[in-house]
Amino acid sequence: MNHLAKQTYRNIAQSDRFHRSTVRFRTVGATGASAAYNGHMNDLAESIAHGFVRAINRQDVEAMAELMTAGHRFIDSLGAAVEGREAMRAAWTAYFRLVPDYAIAVDETLCDGPVVVMLGVARGTYAPDGRLRKENQWETPAAFRAFIEDGKVAEWRVYADNEPIRQKMKTP
Repeated sequence: MNHLAKQTYRNIAQSDRFHRSTVRFRTVGATGASAAYNGHMNDLAESIAHGFVRAINRQDVEAMAELMTAGHRFIDSLGAAVEGREAMRAAWTAYFRLVPDYAIAVDETLCDGPVVVMLGVARGTYAPDGRLRKENQWETPAAFRAFIEDGKVAEWRVYADNEPIRQKMKTP
């Protein structure tokens, strides 16, 4: 593992308060050093993905950008994609203006090498004027797929029902 990956791992290896369970997959036939390598890759990928979630939950766009590859790709639940760290920095900044308390609660994590799938809930408050109103809170089951490359999130894919926030956006 390169120095940057080791440092990233150390920086984000803290526990995640929303994390409840992890399932690790082992490559069929992997034994000895190969199995140990795969296990370490799972640990590293999981730590990076959970660090990204923690940065999202703090609405810390700079920390998120630090964890993205330069060619980072975001794909929303409708299949729309945004490419590039700087484009996503702007997109997350705009999103956090609309939903300033956006957070992800991870209930289960599945890892297979560089792929991490997190199952849980996304929630927040639609606040177009910056004011958090109880009637504009929403929550929806969600899944998130992170592809980790060179110690960073190369792709972040969201699978969630957008209808709860859409309903809040329609309400006068």
